[in-house]
Amino acid sequence: MELQAKRSFLHRCVWSGDVVHAGLVITLLIGVWYAQALEVNTGKVHSIEVMNGSSVLLPCTYASCIGIQNLYFNWQFKDNGTLVKLCEAIIPAEGIEPNVVKIYHERVDYVGSSKKNNISILLHNVTFEDQGDYICFARNPKEKERNHSAVFTLFVVDELKEVDNTLTIIIVSVLGGVIGLIILIMVVKAVVLAVLNKVQEKNKDCLVTSSRNDNTENGLQGSKADSKPKPKA
Repeated sequence: MELQAKRSFLHRCVWSGDVVHAGLVITLLIGVWYAQALEVNTGKVHSIEVMNGSSVLLPCTYASCIGIQNLYFNWQFKDNGTLVKLCEAIIPAEGIEPNVVKIYHERVDYVGSSKKNNISILLHNVTFEDQGDYICFARNPKEKERNHSAVFTLFVVDELKEVDNTLTIIIVSVLGGVIGLIILIMVVKAVVLAVLNKVQEKNKDCLVTSSRNDNTENGLQGSKADSKPKPKA
């Protein structure tokens, strides 16, 4: 009985270990799958403020590690909770432009390029009614019809706010003054060192000349006193 109990316990341990390993493998596979999935992005800035009556670019790009095939995309405007389709198209493959881009709004132009993975649109003559969320939607059949989307928010104003650059100007001025002071100090230092070097060289020359004069007066070897010939006997 004890032997059977031990074997049963070992079987349970092995089975439990297999389950853990299988779970880890499935988790890794899911992680890899998501890493290769299609990504839709409206850029680092997800909102913009524009003037009434102007034109604005609504940016959107896509990327996929496993490639695309018959990628479907559209743009929709969220109007009081209702999604209004602005345009749609199908991109056959990487780098191939869509055959037809269906436009459902008279002030919308498709300005994207499949060569740059770009599916952006341009909205002309913006009005206050155009303010709100714009959704860039994409679906890649190679991912078994998984849906992806990104939101870009548009704010419409009468006039744009002026940016106060006072602080920036002060910082730039201070940095410029500090840099100028450092350059001035370096120039003064270089001039002072050059003058000191010249003074030191002049002092050395004076010391050498003075030493020669002292040797001559004391009648040392090599002086003028030794240069006179001795009288003959």
